[in-house]
Amino acid sequence: MNALLTQMPPEVASGAWNVNLRCTICARALPSMDLLSAEDASCLCGFELRRCDGMLRTITPERALYFRQFTEEYGAIRSREGRGAADDSYYLALPYEDRTGRNAWQWSIRAQTFRYLERRLLPQIESNAGRPLDILDLGAGNGWLSYRLTLRGHRCAAVDLLDNTWDGLGAAKHYLANLDRPFAVVQAEMDRLPFAGQQFDLVIFNASFHYSSDYAKTLRETLRCLRPGGSVLVLDTPYYHRTSSGTAMVRERQAEFDQKYGFRSNSVPSNEYVTNAMLRTLEKDCEIRWRIFKPWYGWNWALRPWKARVRRRREPSKFYVFWGRPRA
Repeated sequence: MNALLTQMPPEVASGAWNVNLRCTICARALPSMDLLSAEDASCLCGFELRRCDGMLRTITPERALYFRQFTEEYGAIRSREGRGAADDSYYLALPYEDRTGRNAWQWSIRAQTFRYLERRLLPQIESNAGRPLDILDLGAGNGWLSYRLTLRGHRCAAVDLLDNTWDGLGAAKHYLANLDRPFAVVQAEMDRLPFAGQQFDLVIFNASFHYSSDYAKTLRETLRCLRPGGSVLVLDTPYYHRTSSGTAMVRERQAEFDQKYGFRSNSVPSNEYVTNAMLRTLEKDCEIRWRIFKPWYGWNWALRPWKARVRRRREPSKFYVFWGRPRA
């Protein structure tokens, strides 16, 4: 058992997690509620945050319409890639094993990143807090990271736009059925989080930061939710030394999607990658300091830049871990 489990305040051990919400339309503060309960929340502006199918739904009808083409196309791609499975065992093995074998290479990267996180970064963050953490898992997908962090003794809110039952938030049911204490499941936009400020110790972008169309806007919204001394971690977002490499990657991927699926999957704009220049700009604009960590993904991965130069191809992506902390 994780040592943090023995340090839980009574309200954590009882399964309650009282969080102050805010309206995603007018940003008005809403009453405190148990994020793990089946309650709804209403705003004076008329918008309702409803609990449905085990998740808190905070996206307005207008925004849902805006994202509809993206979610349909993204879901179609993920389905063709063979994501998801019918039984719990597939989900409970992630990220360490893809029991379908259909996306094993990608899950091997996710597993190495998570092992690095567990070994090198989480112990530092946990030690500084001295108690279980309140964590936002942004871009949570099926909820595997929230599951792993909940097992570690923390309180997590899995946040994503997609809600399907095999690859989106609906698949979190496979984890929740195997936990003594649940994590929260929240359908929301990264730029319109339904939480009042200063309530979380850690925000993790789980292979999701690059879906932002405006990094500064997304990061400011994230920092708003952090308690003093909190941290932001960006995992598994493609990194390039040169902007030209990133733009070339985007062109290649969109052309590949067009050929395979008949669409480019770009109905909603996104940045798709980060560079050092982008990170430095965010440091200035958002008053944050980044530390960069470089997990080891094996020799085949390490030799990719050399092979690309020999073959006169563009710079391949790298997956670093970016740890951001607001300036004091």
